Amino acid sequence: MGTVTEIRIAKRTGFCYGVREAIDMAKEASAAGKLTHTLGQVVHNEGVVNDLQALGIRTVDTLDDVARGAAVVIRAHGVRPDVMERAAGRGLEVIDGTCTWVIQEQKELVKLVEEGYTIVLLGTPKHPEVVGLLGFAPDAIVVDEEEDWERIPKKKKMALISQSTQPPWKFEKLAAFMVARSHELKIVNTVCPVTIRRQQDTLDAAGAVDLMVVVGGRSSANTKELTRLCGIAGTPAIQIESVRDLDDPAPFDGRRIVGVTGGTSTPIEDLHAVAQRILEIAGTPATRARAAELADAAFAVAATPAGRTTSLPTAAAS
Repeated sequence: MGTVTEIRIAKRTGFCYGVREAIDMAKEASAAGKLTHTLGQVVHNEGVVNDLQALGIRTVDTLDDVARGAAVVIRAHGVRPDVMERAAGRGLEVIDGTCTWVIQEQKELVKLVEEGYTIVLLGTPKHPEVVGLLGFAPDAIVVDEEEDWERIPKKKKMALISQSTQPPWKFEKLAAFMVARSHELKIVNTVCPVTIRRQQDTLDAAGAVDLMVVVGGRSSANTKELTRLCGIAGTPAIQIESVRDLDDPAPFDGRRIVGVTGGTSTPIEDLHAVAQRILEIAGTPATRARAAELADAAFAVAATPAGRTTSLPTAAAS
């Protein structure tokens, strides 16, 4: 017999605004009758990508796959400047969905290069955002885990900058490490504030529940960090990609209140589906009977404008 009586969705969750705006741009272009493509998956979420494909929006890996004159959406991660130049040169309609925070990172990198700093970029190698940033600072030294840091040279004039979704604690620790590597150290904090707030909301939720369910892509760095933070809070957590991963009630045995949070690429509707499924497979008899109603209630609290899947009017979004 199930034991779950309540589901709580973290206060601010769903798509970050950068992801949401890029998706909306693709939908608007398609609705206007344009042959629309996204350069790379606009979001690492299979369901969302399938929904876009159903609207006729194709995902391509290279500009060579985009017909001349068609529209191509640059996802929130951004791209190297030469990619933009090549798209314009091929006569494509470029719809720039680069997150405003990432644009600010790009501008900061340009300034640091001009000022002659040896730049250290905290980020995941080959991550699309990092690949794009390196187009603005090709000589930047990319480091990720702590074992990489010894590769950082000792230079008189150095600067530290970060991929937007890196954990704040790691950025702070690397900054402290670099103090001993340089006479002049410039620190530009480009960790996205949305990432920071989401982590705090997840910690707050974890402190008030018996178990956390973290929803997001297995390769998503910010989703993994949310799972790690639940452990720091002393709350058991399981990480899943979607509601399809929930078929075993065993992890919920003895748990009464379950929290749900998600990475920045996880639509809030997915969290609603997860909340309802948890109640269906692990709820008490009373909560199982009201699973949809209780999921709606949890969803209503979390579905603030900042967490919506779309900024478009309902008619346009559909």
